[in-house]
Amino acid sequence: MFLYPEFDPVAVHIGPLAVRWYGITYLVGFAAAWYLGKRRAARPGAPVAPLQVDDLIFYAALGIILGGRIGYMLFYGFDQIVANPLNLFRIWEGGMSFHGGLLGVLVAMALYARKLGKGFFEVTDFVAPLVPIGLGAGRIGNFINGELWGAPTTVPWAFIVDGEARHPSQLYEAGLEGLALFLILWFYSAKPRPTMAVSGVFLVGYGVFRSAVEFVRLPDAHLGYLAYGWVTMGQVLTLPLLLFGCFLLWRAYRGPAAAAAAR
Repeated sequence: MFLYPEFDPVAVHIGPLAVRWYGITYLVGFAAAWYLGKRRAARPGAPVAPLQVDDLIFYAALGIILGGRIGYMLFYGFDQIVANPLNLFRIWEGGMSFHGGLLGVLVAMALYARKLGKGFFEVTDFVAPLVPIGLGAGRIGNFINGELWGAPTTVPWAFIVDGEARHPSQLYEAGLEGLALFLILWFYSAKPRPTMAVSGVFLVGYGVFRSAVEFVRLPDAHLGYLAYGWVTMGQVLTLPLLLFGCFLLWRAYRGPAAAAAAR
């Protein structure tokens, strides 16, 4: 087992400005998405030109930050907004929801697709493989902040936190939602796929990985388990994504458009 090293959440002070590791992980995610987006945009038939990637990442960043924070406060911290509405803006303290961020990105991509004159799923299929590196980096930020720990355990790779051995659920998610999902999507999308298919794989992959880790990740203390002593808010919010991902894959490969194309 490993002793959690109690990281300083502040990476460096620049005068009165405190640069936090959590913020740096977001910058890493955006930089990785920009770099990978440039590479994907250079492929023949890409719906986004290399010069348009900069604007795409700007739209996505706004969607992630606004949607992620608003979603977290609505899904997990509504009592904090009631107590002090200004808590909505304290993003440097952590507290970002993937589900809210996803909704924010979807709105941003709908606006950007309209601006480009492209189909919504053309753009989301392009963007999906760019997302997991940022997800993984964000989970590393959670680990550095010492938040979102897993349940008590006796596994040899556990971390000792406040005298108790716990699953490093942040690292599980970094490896699954980050690295594994990136590799799946990057190689899957390397060949032409039906519209909606890449988006569907993203949602199914994320849904499976997130739901699995929720079994060893402790729920937010103020929410607890929602039912049966194991159902969490994360699983409840993830189930619609998983089902919708399955629907997109069905539409891509077996739906009316796919059947018509096969004739």
